[in-house]
This record gives sequence, C-alpha cells and structure tokens, in this order.
Amino acid sequence: MSNYSYVAVDPAGLEMRGTLEVSNQSEALRRIKEMGLFPTRVSEAGKAKRTRNRIEARSRPRANLQFHFSNRVKRKTLTTFTRQLATLIEAGMPLLRSLRLLHEQAENPVMKRVVASLAVSVETGSSFTEAVQAHPKIFNPLYVNMVKAGEIGGALEVTLARLAEFMEKNQRIKGKITAAMFYPCAVLTVAGAVLTLLMIYIVPSFKAVFEGLTGGRPLPAFTLLVFRLSELVQHHIFVVAGVLGALIVSIALAVRTTSGRWAFDQFKLAFPIIGAVFRKAAISRFARTLGTLVSNGVPILQALTIVKETAGNVVISRVIGAVHENVKQGDPIAPTLRTSKVFPVMVSGMVDVGEQTGALPEMLMKIADNCDEEVDNAATAMTSLLEPIMIVFLAIVVGAIVIAMFLPLCHVDPSGDNGAF
Repeated sequence: MSNYSYVAVDPAGLEMRGTLEVSNQSEALRRIKEMGLFPTRVSEAGKAKRTRNRIEARSRPRANLQFHFSNRVKRKTLTTFTRQLATLIEAGMPLLRSLRLLHEQAENPVMKRVVASLAVSVETGSSFTEAVQAHPKIFNPLYVNMVKAGEIGGALEVTLARLAEFMEKNQRIKGKITAAMFYPCAVLTVAGAVLTLLMIYIVPSFKAVFEGLTGGRPLPAFTLLVFRLSELVQHHIFVVAGVLGALIVSIALAVRTTSGRWAFDQFKLAFPIIGAVFRKAAISRFARTLGTLVSNGVPILQALTIVKETAGNVVISRVIGAVHENVKQGDPIAPTLRTSKVFPVMVSGMVDVGEQTGALPEMLMKIADNCDEEVDNAATAMTSLLEPIMIVFLAIVVGAIVIAMFLPLCHVDPSGDNGAF
C-alpha cells in the first residue's frame, strides 16, 4: 500500500485536498470518484519526494558555480517567466508541465532553482499560491495576491497575462525615466572629467607664463581665484574626492532612514521639471496596481495594503495609508486623494466617478494609461529642455576659465614693458 496525495474539486467547485492509502494510482482515482469528487491531481508521496531530490540535485552543481552571489532575480527575467507561463497555460498545458518546461529552458541560475522549487511544490500537492509565497524575495505581495485571486477565480492564465502586462508597462515607464536621466548625468560626468583635466594640467601652465609677464604685480582677482582652485584640485585631489565620496555615502545612509527617505521622496516630487515626471510615474504605478488587484477580485482593503507596500515612494505610501484608514471607516477613496496635495484634481475626480458608477478598476486603468502617456511626453520634453541648458552650463564654466586665463593679457603693455598692468 502507498500514500497518494490528491487535489480534487467538488460539485460546487470547491477545491478539496487529502491523502489516500491505496495500492496504486487507479485505485486512488476510483476512490476519489466514489466520494463524488473530480480529481485534478493525484501523485504518489514517495514519487514526489524522489522528484524533488532529482530536480534539486540537477540544479545544484550549476548553482554552486555561482557562489550564491545573489538570491534575487531581475524584474525583466521575472516578467519574461510570467508571460511565458501565462502563454503555456492559456494554450492548454497543465501548470506542472509548464513549470517543468520553463525550468528546462531557464538560463538564469537563480530563476532555474526557483522554478524547480515551484514545480516540486505543485507536484507534492501545494497550490501555486503557496509555491510562490515560499519565495518572498522573488515574488512580492502584489504577485502573490494576484496569483491567489486567479486561482480562486479559476482564471490563473488570465491573471498571469494581466500581471505580465502590468510588469511590462512598469518596466517601460522605468526605462523612459532612466533614459531621460541618462543624458544630464552623462553630460555632468564628462564635464567633471574635463574640468578636472583643465585644473590639473592646463591652468598651472598659464600660471608659469603669467609670472614672467606681470613683473611681480598682482594678477586680477578672478584669475587668482581660478589658480587657487587649480592648486586645490592639483595638490588635494584625493581629499576632494574623499569629501565628495563621504557626502554621497552620507546622503545614501540618510535616505535609508524613515525621515531621510521621506525628505528625499518629497524632494523628488517637488523638483522642477524632473519632479513632474516622478510624480506622474508614481501616480501611474498607484492606479495600475490598485486597478489590477481590484479587477482580479482582491478586496479593496487588502489591495490598498499591497499598493502601500509597493508604492516605491514614501509620500505616496503615506497618502495610501490614509486612504486605507478612511476606507476602513466606510469613506470613499476620492476625498482623501483630493486633500492630499499629491494627486491632481483630475485623478481624484476620475476616481470619484469610478466609485459612483461602480467602474473603479476601469477608471484606474484609464488614469494609469493617461499618466503613462504624460510620462512619455514629459520625459521627451525634459530631455529636449535639458540639452540646451547643459550646453549653456558647460559653455559658461569653460568660458569662465578661458576668460580668467586671458584676462591678465588684456592688461599687459603692448610696448613691451611687462611691469605695466
């Protein structure tokens, strides 16, 4: 006699789980049908254990070569996995077989181990929700609750497809913001390198020339200022670099604190030009996350809790926390958004209409799509505006150094008297 674990559905559609001690799988199926249940998965406990050991042993050597440097998976890799899993299940392939197929073709060693673990958990009788919940560093609360809602509603493939679409759009918006920020950061880096070379190699050579032209008379104040800055960089470059590094580390450590994180996020939202992009991206993330959860049957209070945890901005997170408390007391969402001074009036108005008409998920999706388009336009406009600003900035800085170097020559007596200024 062997133990067989089973997952079955009763006539009302409820999922039932249990274990039977029978001689073979056919006997287990017969017993389950006699109980008036419809079996969906029957597996021998010992066989499942052997499968677990085989999969873990197969993935262990490659994992050891990675020295476990990281236990995280890139968002792009997870998005691809979710999209492929949704496609396979939608095509009619069973969940367990889909996971095994994705395990075989996975290239990322961490993701390969995770998919192997998911396959083993499902084969031993766990639900897919329980399987992903065992990997909190890979699957965040949003992912887990979306999968749970999909399993309860019997539409896991639809939920996974929506989740993949949600993750793809988030990656697209993040990519646009990164691309918009790349240009000014690259220009500032190049400008810093050029100024450092000027101060270390070019400016000191002018100082030696001017010492023979001035005849001992003092140089213009602006030129002396540039020479002193050059000496500071030339002789104390490591001290300057250390101070700048300490400043960056101090800011990074301050951002890790609660008050520092709040101040930094508030600064991002209020910063001219760039702040508008961050604000619209945060609102889009809020609307799309909440709309996706609610449309998949997640209760509104639980959805707001998940949105608060995944907001990515402390200021937005606090507003969502206030919304959660008010909704718990029976109040609608829109008034809190309107008084927050973070969400535009148009957003709170659209949420109000959605609540009154019973179409809140659809309205939230429209808000997210509208904000995504505005982020795209704002990022393009910001890049176009920053380009001339950075060029003018570089021209002013380099021009100031050039003027400082040639200013003493304007006071040299053309008759050849080097002492006349």
